[in-house]
Amino acid sequence: MKYGKMPSVRELMKELNYKSPRSASVVMQKLTEKGILKKKKDGSTQFIQYDIDEIGDTPQEQTVKVPLLGTVTCGLPILAEENIEAELAVSTKVAKQPGKYYLLKTQGDSMNQKGINDGDLVLVKHQNHADSGDTIVALIDDEVTVKELRINNDNVVLLPRSSNKTHTPIILSKNFVVQGVVVSVIPM
Repeated sequence: MKYGKMPSVRELMKELNYKSPRSASVVMQKLTEKGILKKKKDGSTQFIQYDIDEIGDTPQEQTVKVPLLGTVTCGLPILAEENIEAELAVSTKVAKQPGKYYLLKTQGDSMNQKGINDGDLVLVKHQNHADSGDTIVALIDDEVTVKELRINNDNVVLLPRSSNKTHTPIILSKNFVVQGVVVSVIPM
């Protein structure tokens, strides 16, 4: 947890002051049997999330670094400028693994009825597909926007969800690009 990677059997042996790598291997095997560790396909060991209270310790939150890529409109689309402004630690309970995530700062009020307000951060899972009803980041002619996706037979509609009725839907063919699905809103 301190270094962000699993120790090798020899590193564990040294850290626990064991004289034999077999002793460290037995510890890792028991943790695997309890479901705390698992063997990956490449033979390495992976730490699995678990409730630490079951082991009698205090719970610790696990985090991953997620890049803040800039600003996205909740209104009319704006030019996409992918520029890492910062990296923020986000809980793995929110940014569930596996997956690639990024944060965007929102601008505008076209999604305020979905709890996305001007200046909030949205956590986006990077993927190129979405289901009808998902709140997505869409790329339209090199511009990005956050909207609710509605899929019809012949087209898709990007719907604003706003108390401000000046915002109107965007109607597109099915050949537009989904940049990701909003998984969480962080009020700022």
